Amino acid sequence: MKSREKNSGYEFEPVAKCDRLDMPIENRIITLREKPIMIDRDLAELYGVETKVLNQAVKRNIERFPDSFRFQLTDIEKDELVTNCDRFKLIKHSTVNPFAFTEQGVAMLSAVLKSETAVRTSIRIIEAFVAMRNFLINNASVFQRIERIEKKQLKTDEKIDTILDKLRTDSKPKEGIFFNGQIFDAYAFVADRIKEAKHRIVVIDNYIDDTVLVQLSKRASGVTVDIYDGQISKQLRQDVEKHNKQYPGVTLHKYTKAHDRFLIIDEDAYHIGASLKDLGNKLFAFSRMEVMTGSELLSKL
Repeated sequence: MKSREKNSGYEFEPVAKCDRLDMPIENRIITLREKPIMIDRDLAELYGVETKVLNQAVKRNIERFPDSFRFQLTDIEKDELVTNCDRFKLIKHSTVNPFAFTEQGVAMLSAVLKSETAVRTSIRIIEAFVAMRNFLINNASVFQRIERIEKKQLKTDEKIDTILDKLRTDSKPKEGIFFNGQIFDAYAFVADRIKEAKHRIVVIDNYIDDTVLVQLSKRASGVTVDIYDGQISKQLRQDVEKHNKQYPGVTLHKYTKAHDRFLIIDEDAYHIGASLKDLGNKLFAFSRMEVMTGSELLSKL
């Protein structure tokens, strides 16, 4: 069910809420399957009969009500109707889904109900449909302008999102230098990168120890870690085993062909001039690699 109806390039949006039993006829007209319709319960209330009686009268004259005049709501449509309109909450657990009547169906109801009240009520309802249609026609240019404004706003929003995405991407440090004694600053730099990871962290470093595992414990849950080290000691294996009991996901790989140190955060690959365990103890530089992604780097190991 839609709260807005597409019609000849413009849109109509009912202004009243659906939770008032005494609402005027115009506000009982809702949009379903891109058609203005009324629900059988609303019509029965207006006609002063039970919903069951109204539908029985239709059933006795079913040949007068093709699908373009009357159709039954699906389970999904019924659920949306109940969710959006409080006055229909009683049909939430009904085993029979309500019926919807189009303008032509409403016009036919006066013929099958056969009463002066039904005729007068049908006229009022048809007049409401006509008033709505005239409102749409008379304000077509306004709705068209609104639609053009909305489209321009959408394009503007998309441009803003693109700019913000770029700013977020550019906010990641590209390169920098840490001087001797900047131990905490260097530690915080690596910790921030680790916290940014959403899927995977890769460490290529020949001097890993338990202090690096402490850093890696700051990663988000579910983020895996692959450590490539050229000299995996018995102590390191034991430290990783204990680490995994509380922060699972770390895997050790012996790799002896790396001279430099690298830190890969998802697809961002950083070249690190010092071992992660010695950050800030000596002058070192780092840079985010632009020549290849983390996956490309790993594929060449």
